Amino acid sequence: MVDLSAQPGVFGDRLADSDAGDRVGAPVCPAGPETRAAPGSRALDIEDGSADLIVSLMTLHWANDLPGALSQIRRALKPDGLFLGTLLGAGTLKELRGVLTEAELAERGGAQARVSPFADGFDGAGLLQRAGFALPVADVDRLTVRYPDLFALIRDLRAMGETNVLAGPIRPLSRSMIARAAALYAERHGEADGRIPATFEIVNLAGWAPHESQPKPLPRGSAKARLADALGVVEHGRGERS
Repeated sequence: MVDLSAQPGVFGDRLADSDAGDRVGAPVCPAGPETRAAPGSRALDIEDGSADLIVSLMTLHWANDLPGALSQIRRALKPDGLFLGTLLGAGTLKELRGVLTEAELAERGGAQARVSPFADGFDGAGLLQRAGFALPVADVDRLTVRYPDLFALIRDLRAMGETNVLAGPIRPLSRSMIARAAALYAERHGEADGRIPATFEIVNLAGWAPHESQPKPLPRGSAKARLADALGVVEHGRGERS
């Protein structure tokens, strides 16, 4: 098992406490911290077709080339090997993105991206298929975390190592812009007790390296039962009014 998470050890600790710990074995972390921090930026230090299980937790949203990073992981898996991954999705920090943009537009007449872009969770299965995975599965969890104010949220993001790292020159926000953004956040999203919510969207991915033993879809037209019968509805021909 290979752990490509930015913070290795978390998955291994949970695995050791589970019933699957003896069957899976201890994880190894062959990739250097630079590779884990920016997956896909360089070749993985894993031999092609050598891993039974690869895990990447809360790292892939830092990839400049997410399809490329997934392709590297796919090549490193043995046939019928499993990949499990989590990353932040497009809905993450939507409230913060909105108020920062509005505050900067109001004072400068233009705005730069202040929150890193994230992949759309609904595209997760498609990304896995594009990378060559079989039986892809993607789902999304949305969490709302409540903070006393905008400044507490920013402190938490810094402690998490999840602040904006977009390349290129970025003009710093002025104190007045930050104050305006904090006021907008409280006005637009503040709750009755004065706290503000922050959305975190977590995309969960699972995919297998192809193998001949895996189930395959049946050819079109080979069904022996009608979907309308299974659903208990009346089937209408094309052009008929329901």
